[in-house]
Amino acid sequence: MGKSDICHRESDFEDLLLSVENKLMKLFEIKNVNNYSAVFISGSGTAANEAILSSVVGNKNILVLSNGEFGERLHSISQIHNFNTYFLEFPWGKKFDLEVIDSFVKKNKIDIIAMVHHETSSGMLNSMGDIGSLSKSNGSILFVDCVSSAGAETIDMEKDNIAFCSSSSSKAIGSYAGLSFVIGETVEFEKLKNLPVKTSYLNLYKFYQFSKNKLQTPNTPAIPLFFALEQALANILLEGVANRHAKIRRKAKLLRQGMLKLGLNFLLDQKEMSSVLTNVFIPININFKNFRQKLREEMIIIYEGKGCFKDRIFQVGNIGELSNSDIRFFLSVQKEALSNYERHQPVQAISIIDQIPLLPLYKNDVAFV
Repeated sequence: MGKSDICHRESDFEDLLLSVENKLMKLFEIKNVNNYSAVFISGSGTAANEAILSSVVGNKNILVLSNGEFGERLHSISQIHNFNTYFLEFPWGKKFDLEVIDSFVKKNKIDIIAMVHHETSSGMLNSMGDIGSLSKSNGSILFVDCVSSAGAETIDMEKDNIAFCSSSSSKAIGSYAGLSFVIGETVEFEKLKNLPVKTSYLNLYKFYQFSKNKLQTPNTPAIPLFFALEQALANILLEGVANRHAKIRRKAKLLRQGMLKLGLNFLLDQKEMSSVLTNVFIPININFKNFRQKLREEMIIIYEGKGCFKDRIFQVGNIGELSNSDIRFFLSVQKEALSNYERHQPVQAISIIDQIPLLPLYKNDVAFV
């Protein structure tokens, strides 16, 4: 990156931290910047999620919404730190049922709602606006995991009543992995000082205090990752946030149109997908291991599905420094790999998703009737 190392307890780092925070506010298009604060944690997006879940609940009631792997991960983290953790699990690849959620929030006097914006296990882009309105009408605050959507999808914290949002330096923002951040309403950060401390390293209020009062982090920061994030944010702002989002959408469209022409089927309706990745059904008569290896030989990596989608789907991402030529090359390699099979027959999406039952409501894994 051509940057000289700096001492993390000197004004050089303070200037860097302030620069990254200012750019981050612009990425999230926050209008009333004085009402929001950001803190940075040397760790993956999961570290930011755990900092929030271990710091904002106290002895209150938190409801975790899930329709995929990463919603389940939020629940697992919250269970460790919060006795009053409630869980509403919907089938993977299905939208949240707002009536069920609203009724549950009212019945159980929920104080905090937690959800994932882009659930990558299915590719579903969950609606933050609907949950934000529901949360506000019930007097709850909303925390959203935006690790896989920030930099690619519109996130309007002010409009959607989001109290805390987490994300990381990699994924669609385009920097190196290993640095995460939390953006939140300053008034909500201030409330944390009255809550019990449940963790040391991931104490969110401590991060907030150090950032606000010293322009520092409480622990030694990963300085090269701050430099990298600053440059990645500068690149997005130079291009324009709306332009960056539109470019990623165009890549997704090119990719999806090409795969449809190859006779492949998608897990979700395209209207429900994020613009970041596409989950594709594995044709029933191909050897996926051989198919994946063929792509690897051409330096193309695709991921297998997880959980209930294991051995049923594969995932294709379209973020990063991908050109249209790169996408067309991928499609041509994929076409050649598929041609080795006489006739690939995609599985119908409805046959898999509708077989997954809606599970009971849980509080710390005790089912409610």
